[in-house]
Amino acid sequence: MSARIVNLVVNGSRKSMIAYPETTLLTGMREALGLMGTKRGCAQGACGSCTVLLDGEPVVSCLVPALTIDGSSVETIEGLADGNDLNDVQQAFLDGFATQCGFCTPGMIMSAEALLARNPDPTVDDVNEAISGNVCRCTGYEPIVSAILDGAQRRRTRAAATAAPEHLDAVSDAPQPTEATI
Repeated sequence: MSARIVNLVVNGSRKSMIAYPETTLLTGMREALGLMGTKRGCAQGACGSCTVLLDGEPVVSCLVPALTIDGSSVETIEGLADGNDLNDVQQAFLDGFATQCGFCTPGMIMSAEALLARNPDPTVDDVNEAISGNVCRCTGYEPIVSAILDGAQRRRTRAAATAAPEHLDAVSDAPQPTEATI
């Protein structure tokens, strides 16, 4: 089989890359698309450092043949921040000292993002299960689990604050008492 063009939506933007039969999603993202945030660890699918979201589901990108995902959507660590503003989980990792060398961090955060997309209020057990395919050899898992729970809380708080102004607008639109009714 010869090389083919693979079309993807990566972090919300349409991208194309040339892929050969041996090209993995990880290799294509790093070498063809220049996305270096996703790390190559074991290259056997055992460490989780290369985790990305493929059509919303976490996958170890070192095992995904690029030729099999034409037309798919991929979200990487580079797609989470808004310019220089980290997202809630990224900021919680930073604030909670949940990284040391940082090699596992992109994969951990992408696994956390998949969890929070389906369960915005996870338990410790939910988090442990979500990151069970990700290996950290430096930090230990307690600060990572705490950071994911903190990121979830930050996200819920922000969502509630965003919803609150709509409620306040409805209240302010209600008829106000006048002197005649007091």
